[in-house]
Amino acid sequence: MIKERLCREYIEEIARLERSVMELEDEITELRLQLRRKTEEVTSLSIENTSLRHRVEVLERREKAIMDFLKKAKFPFVIIEGNGIGEGVAKKNGTRPGTGSKQAGEKP
Repeated sequence: MIKERLCREYIEEIARLERSVMELEDEITELRLQLRRKTEEVTSLSIENTSLRHRVEVLERREKAIMDFLKKAKFPFVIIEGNGIGEGVAKKNGTRPGTGSKQAGEKP
């Protein structure tokens, strides 16, 4: 009788452990899928970041080329530096006196 009772308890414990193992395997599978999705997201963001950095570099080179051209051509211009509206600081380029831009309605 004791032998049958112990065997039944062992069989029930083995069945419980098997269910736990199956649940853990399902959880591991789900975690692997989540990891794969996150890895793909990181890769995508990395590619996008590289692309945006390249765009910024191209725009900076283009801006520098335009600035150099305007300086060489001696066009009067004002550079406004700032990140938002109302935050800008104006800088004038080095033009000769009397060659600056005229206000509307002013006489030369």
